Amino acid sequence: MTSPLLHAMTVDVEDWYQVSGYEGAVDRATWHERESRVVRATGLVLDVLASRGVRATFFTLGWVAARHPALVREIAARGHEVASHGWDHRLASSLTRDELRDDLRRTADALEAACGHRPVGWRAPSFSVGRDNLWVHDLLRAEGYAYSSSVFPVRHDRYGIPDFPRRPVFLRGEDGRGLWEFPMTTARLLGRNWPVAGGGWMRLLPGAVMRAALRRVEAEGVPVAVYLHPWELDPGQPTVPQAPWRARVRHRLNLDRTRPRLERLLDTMRFAPMGDVLATLDPATGTPAHPATPGASLC
Repeated sequence: MTSPLLHAMTVDVEDWYQVSGYEGAVDRATWHERESRVVRATGLVLDVLASRGVRATFFTLGWVAARHPALVREIAARGHEVASHGWDHRLASSLTRDELRDDLRRTADALEAACGHRPVGWRAPSFSVGRDNLWVHDLLRAEGYAYSSSVFPVRHDRYGIPDFPRRPVFLRGEDGRGLWEFPMTTARLLGRNWPVAGGGWMRLLPGAVMRAALRRVEAEGVPVAVYLHPWELDPGQPTVPQAPWRARVRHRLNLDRTRPRLERLLDTMRFAPMGDVLATLDPATGTPAHPATPGASLC
């Protein structure tokens, strides 16, 4: 039985070789030489969502949008929200303020050229907003963004703010403008936060365990944010033997199980684009203030 609370389903649109774990093994200068599988893989995600009547937010790399504008148009035409994932998956924590501003604008231009609308949502590559670059939220407000989904409240070797709130937070700047930060979902157990938001965790955790953890968060009255990548539905993608063993394991673990686990999850909870979910929340509490209403595709 599906639940009454509305949750955010999100997809990080990037090709198999563009992940942070492969950054030291796959030079960006060679990206154009690699076999691109993002159109087909994203098509699989779109078909799964369509089979369940679910709309989602697709955080899309500008690099992908510039090379596959028809893919972005199809995402929007199917009623999904198109949002920004940065230009070429450079970590936000590695960029200066000016560099990130340029990255945001370049990506927004590519997405707008592809589907006619500028994005209002952004997700930092690899959740790379941490304690040292929280100024990112001020920059996003200044650039006209309505929300970010870039903080993971966990301890991790590459990202995380363990004591960040576990529910969406409305951050108001000194200029009075507001911005939502929708952190990735964690379950509280044994005094710490555990990641249950999807991605590699969807492939690592048994499906029943992940669903139970998400329902536990839901019971707290908190909307969850689930994410995945199109390449996670593509077990036939090439290998990268020169990548570190940990990166290879993280990337390829249980790729053949992503689709059935996603389908089961879609059958047990109510999902919508992140922008639609945030529109139902009370800025003071980060919890639902009124029922969701169907929205048009956003870009």
